[in-house]
Amino acid sequence: MDKKYYITTPIYYVNSVPHLGHAYTTIACDILARYKRSQGVDVRFLTGTDEHGANIEKSAAAKGVSPKAWADEVSAKYRALWKTLNISYDAFIRTTDPAHEAVVQAIFEKLLKSGDIYLGSYSGKYCTSCEQYYDESEMGENCTCPVHKKPLTEVHEETYFFKLSRYEKPLLQYYKEHPEFLVPKYRANEIINFVKGGLRDLSVTRTKVKWGVPVLSNPAHTIYVWFDALINYISAAGAGKFLDPKNPALHDEKLALIQAENFRELWPADLHMVGKEIFRFHTVIWPAVLMALDMQLPQQVFAHGWWTVEGEKMSKTLGNVIDPAELGAKYGVDAVRAFLFREVPFGQDGDFSMTSFKNRYNADLANNLGNLLSRTLNMMAKITPELPQQADVPMETVEKTQKTEEEIDRAYDELAFDKVLELIYGYSADLNKKVADTKPWELIKTNELKALDILKELIVCQRYVAKWITPFMPTIGAEMQRRLAPGPIQKYEPLFPRIAA
Repeated sequence: MDKKYYITTPIYYVNSVPHLGHAYTTIACDILARYKRSQGVDVRFLTGTDEHGANIEKSAAAKGVSPKAWADEVSAKYRALWKTLNISYDAFIRTTDPAHEAVVQAIFEKLLKSGDIYLGSYSGKYCTSCEQYYDESEMGENCTCPVHKKPLTEVHEETYFFKLSRYEKPLLQYYKEHPEFLVPKYRANEIINFVKGGLRDLSVTRTKVKWGVPVLSNPAHTIYVWFDALINYISAAGAGKFLDPKNPALHDEKLALIQAENFRELWPADLHMVGKEIFRFHTVIWPAVLMALDMQLPQQVFAHGWWTVEGEKMSKTLGNVIDPAELGAKYGVDAVRAFLFREVPFGQDGDFSMTSFKNRYNADLANNLGNLLSRTLNMMAKITPELPQQADVPMETVEKTQKTEEEIDRAYDELAFDKVLELIYGYSADLNKKVADTKPWELIKTNELKALDILKELIVCQRYVAKWITPFMPTIGAEMQRRLAPGPIQKYEPLFPRIAA
């Protein structure tokens, strides 16, 4: 069977309200999925929510509701935001889905039998917000969490361990043999050096956390949220059938998240897209678990940077959390999508400011794309009532268009979304320059046929622009294609009304 292109976002923890950072990862995957589909690729795009753990248990208790009810409420907010942001996912997984939980339990028992998981006890410094243990080398000052800056808690409990140390050498060998696995390249050394520093076995159950997937053979333990969460990538792809084709609990068709006739149609995933803060989970723990299961590793894990707001980290306390739905309602969802991937090279950290957003909007969208389309159609209407099906254009324009498309394809291969937009906007800017240089509005008065040839060329070229921009701006791209389609020329409202800077 043909391999499908399988792309995933991380599953988002339902103890937080969806914000710009979550949207960034998801829109990135959506852009890539839409581009791949436009190339005829059979894409499967997965996202979802991570719904177990102590923090959800605490939040639900504070709200006076059950953990499941709290997870239902927040998970619905994510799905609503993805609908608002025009995210074209193929499947949405929740870690409370019975099919997923059954796969997690089956994997745990499989690794227990193989000796990759064993029972022991653990004492260590634990961050309740991260739901993660930290060793001394990772702690902040005064025994604090390096992420949340809060004091770490001393925890003692019986626990099952995953033999992560067993996979230290295999992981280093894999990184060496598959240099495309860790991207961007400048983040690879961090992971390689961490593994070279020595891996310790990982605690993968809790006895003090009840809101989680229980261990089948020892229900006093619930499975560590990060062990549970990572398995979503294969449970959603139909791993239940691969694990045990005779166990109906593992692959109930009514609960199937991605309808795959065969697990191997999807796995291994082509791309896991994650934020840099969870790069280690996805490139150390997750591949080690897959090795223990004798499953293939994902082709690539890409870690992007963080967004700050006006130079400050986004936080509820500072009141500077950007709601992408509110921003989209005011300025257009497509404008927000485009801004996020034009402002900074994808992979690096970025800073959001309304000044930058408005400047980009006016320069790239209103003055460049929108203005070109309006001017071309208005001038064309003075000569003919209809747009042509096709038109002969100069060979130099054909060659430039082909070259630009090839460069766009290469940029997508590198996940250089900023470069893709730079190429599209640059091509459109050159068309605007052609208008300024040839002055078709004056030619109409003296040489209508020459003016018509220039305008037809501009129409043909803008059809490419509309196609190229669609993965970033699906609604605007479709509208541009509609306005540029062969047929009667109509009067339209501006695509991007200028906004006050």
